[in-house]
Amino acid sequence: MLKKGIVYCSTGSNYRIKSEGQFYDCRIKGKFRIKDIKSTNPVAVGDKVSFTIEPKKKFKGVITAIETRQNYIVRKSVNLSKQTHIIAANIDQVFLMITLKTPQTFPAFIDRFLVTALAYDINMLLLFNKIDLYDKDELRVMRDLKSVYQNIGYECHEVVASDLKTLAIIQSKMEGKVSMFSGHSGAGKSTLVNSLSPGLDLKTASISKQHQQGQHTTTFAKMFDLGASRIIDTPGIKGFGVVDIQPEELSGYFIEFAALKGSCKFNNCMHTSEPKCAIKEAIEVGKIAPSRYKSYLQLLEEDSLYR
Repeated sequence: MLKKGIVYCSTGSNYRIKSEGQFYDCRIKGKFRIKDIKSTNPVAVGDKVSFTIEPKKKFKGVITAIETRQNYIVRKSVNLSKQTHIIAANIDQVFLMITLKTPQTFPAFIDRFLVTALAYDINMLLLFNKIDLYDKDELRVMRDLKSVYQNIGYECHEVVASDLKTLAIIQSKMEGKVSMFSGHSGAGKSTLVNSLSPGLDLKTASISKQHQQGQHTTTFAKMFDLGASRIIDTPGIKGFGVVDIQPEELSGYFIEFAALKGSCKFNNCMHTSEPKCAIKEAIEVGKIAPSRYKSYLQLLEEDSLYR
C-alpha cells in the first residue's frame, strides 16, 4: 500500500513519518544511498515522502520517493571540507536563538545563517535570548548587536523563556506555519520550545563551566505539532559553513549590500579593492556595520562557499 506523509524525525537510517494522523517507522530504499545526492542525509525532517507499508508490519514502511522541496536549510561544517547536511526542509521560517554569553553567538555565525536562509527564501526572526542574565553593560552590547539587524530589516525580539508576553508574541508568529528553532548548543532552543508547549518536555542541560558552551541535548532534528503549527527543534550548531553560493552572488544575500550594489562604479564590483565602491563608502559613513562587511570578506575567502 502506497502512502504519503511528512518526515517528523530522522535518526540517520530510521525515519518517523506522519500520514493521516498515524506515525510510521520507516527506512530508506537502498537506491537513495547511491543517487547523486550531495548531502549526508538524503531524507530530512520536513520532507514530504511516499512510502509503502512493509508486509505483516502495520506501522513500518519503506520510503520510495521524496517530493520536490520548497526550500531547505543546508550547512557545511567549517571543519569538514566535503560534507554537507540538510538540517530541515519545507520550512516557513527560522527562529535563530542568539546569546551574548553562555554561550556567545558571534556576528559571523548569525550572518552565515542569514545568507543561507535568504538564498533559499526562508524568513528569519532573531531571538536575543537570556536577557535576564545580562548586567547593564551587557544589555547595551546586546542591544547594539540587535540594532545592527533591526536596521537592516530583520525582525528581532528580546526573549526570556518564562516571560508570557514574549511567548505570546512568538506563538502568534508561529500560527499555521512550520517554524524551525536553531542556534548554538545551550542557546535555549529546547527550553523555549518547552515553554511554548510544556507537554513536549524536551531535554535540556546546563552550560559547560569550563568552555561556556552548551552540551548537546537534541541530537537530531525533530518536528512537533502545536495546534495548527509545527515546530522543528534542531541540534545545536557550533559552526555554520555556507554552500552553493558563487562569490559574485554573495553580496546579493547581504540585504544592505544589495540595496547599494547599483551605485558602485563597476557593475561587477566585488566590494574589496575596487575604487568608488558604494559598499565601502557606506561603511565609512556608518551606514553598514563593520561586522557585516567582515563576515562578507570571510565568506569570500572560504573554499566552502562554493562546491
